[in-house]
Amino acid sequence: MTTRTVGRDITVLGDALEVPGVGFIPVNAFVLHAREPVVVDTGLGLPDRDFLTTLSGAIDPADVRWIWLTHPDRDHTGGIFALLEAAPGARVVTTFLGAGEMSTECPLPMDRVHFLNPGQRLDVGDRSLTAFRPPLFDNPATVGFYDDRSRACFSSDCFGAPLPDGDLAAGGDAAAVGPEDLRAAQLFWASVDSPWASVADREKFLGTVRPVKEMDPELVLSTHLPPAAGIGLITRMIDTVSLAPGLDPFVGPDQQALEQMLAGFEPAGSAGAAAA
Repeated sequence: MTTRTVGRDITVLGDALEVPGVGFIPVNAFVLHAREPVVVDTGLGLPDRDFLTTLSGAIDPADVRWIWLTHPDRDHTGGIFALLEAAPGARVVTTFLGAGEMSTECPLPMDRVHFLNPGQRLDVGDRSLTAFRPPLFDNPATVGFYDDRSRACFSSDCFGAPLPDGDLAAGGDAAAVGPEDLRAAQLFWASVDSPWASVADREKFLGTVRPVKEMDPELVLSTHLPPAAGIGLITRMIDTVSLAPGLDPFVGPDQQALEQMLAGFEPAGSAGAAAA
């Protein structure tokens, strides 16, 4: 995992996951260094990741007051229980549905949960965070937010894109991706992560994009894209998301393709050795 600062008061905890045939999927978490510090998502739960150690390079976990869970998919919740133990004063910001989904594996301590729905605000001491439902999402419990002080939009899965390079995915900048390459990757991600958008009513969908335009963010922080800064880049990204209705939904490899991939992973000579 990588750690770097963007803007005045945000730390990006960057990671990436390689998906054969697709590329490297960025998997970011964030620290918003507000008066009441906020950790946004908690990374992957793979055995070789130690989210808490990486987080400790950006903030003492004991100082964390809020854990904003943009949704309870496993690539967002890897370090949540370790963090809850290390941050006894922290509460988890989620929805009724999000807490319910978490309870099917390991229940959240409900006395440490704070329910917040799209349109509501969270006061973190020196600023107000406005919750919103991003235009694209893969989980109905998804809630991102806009920070009016840093002018940063935390968009969860929305604006994501698989990238060809692991270092870029885990520790780069969205501006380093060519405009056409980024557009194609974001449209592909929309077809993979939000296949429902293919049948969405275009005008109704654009009504969910409009609030992001009205935020006029200077920074877009997606779980699945390196940080994106600058009006020109962000405008292009919003225009790309607006194209999601009508996209052909992604169809993954079938069993025959899986067997071909597995055969490609076999060490040379293994088939002959097995026959002997």
